[in-house]
Amino acid sequence: MSGPGPGKKLLGKADVYIHEKGKLGASVTHIDIELPELNKILKPKESSFVGAKPGGVFIGLKKEMIKRAEKILEE
Repeated sequence: MSGPGPGKKLLGKADVYIHEKGKLGASVTHIDIELPELNKILKPKESSFVGAKPGGVFIGLKKEMIKRAEKILEE
């Protein structure tokens, strides 16, 4: 976990849940990261990939997602 630093912009604090299969409509157990600001980068119904890193995870972005993320960095 590297924390704040140059080239990083805090989007906010997310609510993170383990969503159990069969409850609230989940067809498989998965992790929900709920932070509305993420939808400025990843639009509903888009998919990406996630990887593990020490202390957490990262979300890999596709080209269009990268453009949206870079626009936020410019703000």
